[in-house]
Amino acid sequence: MRLPDWRSRLADYVAATARAPYRPGRHDCILFAAGGRAALTGVDVMADWRGRYSTVEKGLELALQHGCSDPWAHVVSGLEEVPVAYGAVGDIALLDGADGLPAMGIIQGEMIYTVHPRGAALVPLTEARRVWRV
Repeated sequence: MRLPDWRSRLADYVAATARAPYRPGRHDCILFAAGGRAALTGVDVMADWRGRYSTVEKGLELALQHGCSDPWAHVVSGLEEVPVAYGAVGDIALLDGADGLPAMGIIQGEMIYTVHPRGAALVPLTEARRVWRV
């Protein structure tokens, strides 16, 4: 359930993380999306993962240890998947990353905020493969 002040919390979160350097296990697309979910709901589903891996490969290993076949599955656990066209501000999107791996982001209107090794980015919502309602 979204908090009453979720809009301002989400805006503050995105502003605070927009210039953070990409660092697996500290600030990557999966943790960024989870942070957006936490801004909306007050619950960080990835709190136990933060700082526990330092490469994408180690993140994948950690996901498998938690019973997730996909590293992003834990971020969207318990959320309803909706058609991409119904994605709304604050929802979580899965898209193809520039490196060929799946990437996650936070929907902002017709765009998706995401982070990757080169920094923060905005990509069109039409690039989303899947969307989950937060």
